[in-house]
Amino acid sequence: MFELRQYLLLFLVATIWGSGFVAQKLGLSYISPFAFTFYRTLIGGLCLIPLIMFLSKVAHKKGTTLRCSSKRKLIIGSLACGFCLFISESFQQFGLVYTDVNKASFITSLYMIFVPLIGIFLGHKITKKIVLCVVLSFIGLYLFTVKGSLTFEVGDLLVLICALGFAFHILVIAYFINYVDGVMLSCGQFFCASCFGFILMLSTGAPAIEDVYKALLPLLYAGALSNGIAYTLQIVAQRGISPTIASLIMSLESVMGAIFGVTFLSEAMSRQEIIGATLMFGAVILTQIKIKSLD
Repeated sequence: MFELRQYLLLFLVATIWGSGFVAQKLGLSYISPFAFTFYRTLIGGLCLIPLIMFLSKVAHKKGTTLRCSSKRKLIIGSLACGFCLFISESFQQFGLVYTDVNKASFITSLYMIFVPLIGIFLGHKITKKIVLCVVLSFIGLYLFTVKGSLTFEVGDLLVLICALGFAFHILVIAYFINYVDGVMLSCGQFFCASCFGFILMLSTGAPAIEDVYKALLPLLYAGALSNGIAYTLQIVAQRGISPTIASLIMSLESVMGAIFGVTFLSEAMSRQEIIGATLMFGAVILTQIKIKSLD
């Protein structure tokens, strides 16, 4: 039951992220990538302060405190997660300037390949079944997002670096979530990421207040939903879950984005897209099926 809850939370994360690319693309019409990263992470952190105060109050009434083995772990975890998040979001924002949303969503989701590969070097055990699931999900992702030949350009390279950053982000979370409260870690990472963004935003030129106001709706969506809610749910849901399985579930964000398009924008999915989406969902389901020869 615990694992099922964690998987459903991660699926909710993918659903929220699936609609977030549009907000990011719109925001770039008004402010720079570093400015967008600064404001969205700042908004994400501010959104969590009332929640932490509420949770602390509830814990105090019960005679307990929010789970945290040491302040040192929380500070180091916040800095590490915040740095990975800042690098990932910034490179994704820069990449979206030069590439389209579909291709960006495909390349970003390649973190599902990087997570198990990096995990091997960190001593994580990968079963044959997980390898099969990753391969199936990758094929499905390719069929779902790539329409024709996949040319590689500057924007795509930037998004690829973003995918590598997200892979490290998932693995860093998998380590620190064993020692600190997930909501506190999420809030800490947002404020650390916003500090990095603020410094680089000033070094490249801060946007005019008028431009920030024009980008307000995309910023609120990306900050409150994609960051404040989704990233926090990601941290909470990763506790006790394999990083590789978590990355497979979260890679469904591109599929969920298309489903939103079909549901609310009257868009259509081609046969190739349906096959790709089916393979990706099938790979996630396969991770939960016991197969003696592959486990």
